Amino acid sequence: MYKICLVEDEKNLNNLIVTYLKKANYDVVSFTKGIDAINYNEKVDLWILDIMLEDDISGYDIIKKIRETNDVVPVIFTSARDQDLDKIIGLELGSDDYITKPYSPKELVLRVNNMIKRVYKSEFNKINYEDYEIDLNKRTVIYNNEEINLTTLEFDLLILFINNINKSLDRELILNKIWGSGYYGSDRVVDDLVRRLRKKMNKLKINTIYGYGYRLS
Repeated sequence: MYKICLVEDEKNLNNLIVTYLKKANYDVVSFTKGIDAINYNEKVDLWILDIMLEDDISGYDIIKKIRETNDVVPVIFTSARDQDLDKIIGLELGSDDYITKPYSPKELVLRVNNMIKRVYKSEFNKINYEDYEIDLNKRTVIYNNEEINLTTLEFDLLILFINNINKSLDRELILNKIWGSGYYGSDRVVDDLVRRLRKKMNKLKINTIYGYGYRLS
């Protein structure tokens, strides 16, 4: 779960944005005072900074502090002023986006989603199951820092199970998905492929549904 740090001194707006971000499955830390935000030292995946705050510390001060130790964490500025100078200063200080008040909370969440996917895109191509790390791009499986060598069909079957976790898959469906609808051999090749996958990845919770197929739980 990605952590978002929101700095917004309008309490009602702060609470509203926190609600929307949590609904979008983000871990949210929020501040209404710049001094509290600038002293926050835990890892943050994205910052949302109001430029004009009630205390002496502005969003500009906060991003300067962030950039002293972290050049890559994305920052979205918000401001009640729609001035080119604000945007230029924000970009010069290392912000990644700028949204003008009043704005829709849904639009802000959309921008956060897009920013997270862009900055952390490599992580979106990885899936964790039990102690296995599955990389969809590289088509690799890592367990205890060692790669498990899977054949093309074994990896395809693994991903089919992962994408349909807790769903019962019959042999014919597996056959069509892995071998294609043009395959005319016996559906027992499914059983053999499942057996090989189980042997290589014995932590997979593949349940046999006798007379039907399999289910990963």
